[in-house]
Amino acid sequence: MRLAALALREWGTPQVLAAAVAALLVGVVMGLATVLIPNPVFSRDVPAVAWNYPVWVLTSALMGILIATYVTPPTPSRSTAAEAHDGPERRSARTGTAAGVLAWFAVGCPVCNKIALLALGYTGALTWFAPVQPFLAAMALVLAVIAVIWRLSGQVACPVPVTRATRREVVS
Repeated sequence: MRLAALALREWGTPQVLAAAVAALLVGVVMGLATVLIPNPVFSRDVPAVAWNYPVWVLTSALMGILIATYVTPPTPSRSTAAEAHDGPERRSARTGTAAGVLAWFAVGCPVCNKIALLALGYTGALTWFAPVQPFLAAMALVLAVIAVIWRLSGQVACPVPVTRATRREVVS
């Protein structure tokens, strides 16, 4: 957590601007498609519930921060070796993607979701899928926070591979 906060403090105007624009774009796309923003293109058979709006806003903000972590800072970071490790970067990207998809399903209309509708039918979507949506929302927010912390922490610190020689020096 401390490393993530440090990374945020080191952000410059490009990262802050990228985070704001990305959050706005994610919010607009998700809001329009799930009809949290009323529009003539999409419709919603089941009205949104009160918790949909904070989940939508928080997810948009976290996705904006996550996307902004991919913007190169104008000055080199303390540790550029983190970019050489693909594992953590792929892991945070997958976690962020999963968070976005879960949030989309969580705030969307339960009977407008074609997957739930085909698998469960109209009544099943209302009976089985709608009650699960708050749990999907919680999982989405947790995954988004984890992905953001991983990415931000990796901007200021990277794991140092431990070799046998290093272990012997530490033990000695």
